[in-house]
Amino acid sequence: MASADSTPVPSRSQARTRFAATVGGLLAFAVAPAAFAAEGMWTLDNLPKAQLQSQYQFSPDQAWVDHAMQSSVRLAGGCSGSFVSPDGLVLTNAHCVVGCVQGLSSPQRDLQNDGFVADARGEELQCPAEELNVLREITDVSTRLASAADGKQGQAYVDARNAEKSRIESECVGDDEAKTRCDVVELYNGGQQHLYRYHRYSDVRLVFTPEYSVGFFGGDPDNFNFPRYNLDAALLRAYEYGKPANVEHHFTLNPQGAEPGELVMVTGHPGRTQRQLTVAQLETVRDVSLINNLLWLAERRAMLGQYGRSDDEATRQAQSDLTFTDNSYKVFRGQLQALLDPQVFAGKRAEEARLRDGVDAAPWNEVEAAQVVARQLAVPYMLLEQGRGFDSRLFGIARTLVRGGTERAKANDARLPEFQDAGQGRLRQTLLSKAPVYPEFEIAKLTWSLTKFRELLGTDDPLVKSVLGTQSPAQVAKALVEGSKLADVAERERLWSGGAAAIEASDDPFIRLARAVDAPARALRQRQESEVASIESRAATQIAKVRFEKLGTTVYPDATFTLRLSYGDVAGWEENGKAIEPFTTMGGVFARNTGAEPYALPKRWLDAEGRIAQDTRFNFVSTNDIIGGNSGSPVINRDAQVIGLAFDGNIHSLGGSFWYDPKLNRTVSVHSAAIIESLKSVYGADALVGELLQN
Repeated sequence: MASADSTPVPSRSQARTRFAATVGGLLAFAVAPAAFAAEGMWTLDNLPKAQLQSQYQFSPDQAWVDHAMQSSVRLAGGCSGSFVSPDGLVLTNAHCVVGCVQGLSSPQRDLQNDGFVADARGEELQCPAEELNVLREITDVSTRLASAADGKQGQAYVDARNAEKSRIESECVGDDEAKTRCDVVELYNGGQQHLYRYHRYSDVRLVFTPEYSVGFFGGDPDNFNFPRYNLDAALLRAYEYGKPANVEHHFTLNPQGAEPGELVMVTGHPGRTQRQLTVAQLETVRDVSLINNLLWLAERRAMLGQYGRSDDEATRQAQSDLTFTDNSYKVFRGQLQALLDPQVFAGKRAEEARLRDGVDAAPWNEVEAAQVVARQLAVPYMLLEQGRGFDSRLFGIARTLVRGGTERAKANDARLPEFQDAGQGRLRQTLLSKAPVYPEFEIAKLTWSLTKFRELLGTDDPLVKSVLGTQSPAQVAKALVEGSKLADVAERERLWSGGAAAIEASDDPFIRLARAVDAPARALRQRQESEVASIESRAATQIAKVRFEKLGTTVYPDATFTLRLSYGDVAGWEENGKAIEPFTTMGGVFARNTGAEPYALPKRWLDAEGRIAQDTRFNFVSTNDIIGGNSGSPVINRDAQVIGLAFDGNIHSLGGSFWYDPKLNRTVSVHSAAIIESLKSVYGADALVGELLQN
């Protein structure tokens, strides 16, 4: 299961040595354009058409590109998907709709573990806070942003760019906030700025999700591994005006699915890569960011596990949080292992030296100097501005209300970016989600995070004293949760509508807490922006110009959770002298079933074993270059037919944030034949099968 901001280690010792040697060799060619066929997450306005034609005799025309662009869907929460029928049916991963499914579940109706199929459109369930985005247009606004920030430094530079971005996005949205979303996106680490205009769907309904035990069959032991046997597939439907959306562009599903050696393309929204960071920045990632994340996630995983073992309901409440915490820990651990390899860093240093050769070194030196401040701010910034000292949904709601009250009273272009008018629709939708809040779960998470808050800042820290007083973290957490009214959507609506005055008058304990930590958190944010981010941004623009002068745009930009196309082949790989075949079959899942978690099939699947064609291809691997955010991406062929559904990477792809390894890096997908066979033979969803197979 790919993480939201990173990609989805060979038998973890011997093969890792081979992996490091491979990477060390590859990095020597990292600045050469199109070094390997499958490498790259390409924007759709700059596809590598020459390589595609040369290697696959395929050259997509503009009609093909436009169709692929408008058939592809972004789930605003951090995943990808695609339209697969003219009636707004969207195919994505089951793990991408966990938030929707849990928000619709209760102790009496556990959709997450029991699965859900809408037998008719009237039975489709509206997700509490889901949003779909479809890219309509890309416009270059680089010159406009450069002019706005020209000659400015520090906070003035940050403020000028933010204000101009706000104006650009607001002009783009206009008076159509309900249906339009616009984002200014930085590409090539600031070398280009493009405006992405999306059609926005805010009425999204759940159509199908499998049982958790089959959608994530094999659990954490199989995560980022292969062979796999996962039906990590789900169906949503976009609605407009209370009816299924009528979409002009959609992919068709090919029930034959992917074939060995076939050209396959992935259109999706990879979250974030760091392949163009400087060596100094990578050292901060290795020595600070990854270490802090791993320590945090390891302890959070233990806390969630302990809570979930208290009873069945606690297990259900903590299930998705624990899954994603396990997943993120595995990703960051793999990334750290990669960056600790001396050969990797030697390759990165050589790559940077070639880029710097013959040019002014000032931009790289400025970035390096800024890392001193970045390291100093890392822990307090994580605790306060990122909110990890207050691990609670109710605190997140309170912070949105408190900051929203302050920011919405300002001129639009003077606000924090997340509170500007262009994003108000999504912000309000999330704030007013009807997903249930579980008090005991909130208390458990908050008790733990307040304990870490005190531990990392110190008992004598003035803010720690202010938050905890003479009480323990457990006492404070209990008083906050039990005294708050913010679980009530109507109370959130009242405070949001009442603005700064209503929030200032509120005596809700979470509102008081959010007010108390707001000023120090803002101060940390301002320092990070003015003393780190602004310097990195200005320097990145200069470095990008060097890269353009030497390489042009024949290289792809780092991922930015915007639409990209990756291409490659259906192919296995060699592991310790053994060939790993590219396909598994549905019969294999029954052979792997032990009846004990995480290898326990649900009853519905056991009952259907005799009806399933056992030789149906289930999961497969390909050489596509993807990362977290690509989860739910369609795998399509040259005829723009869906032949698979990407949901993960193999263990070798964990370093994908920093480079691509063509020999070992593989994307893991659900085969389209398995989707059809499961819906037909396990779930009896004949109407959905008919809709998916219509031309």
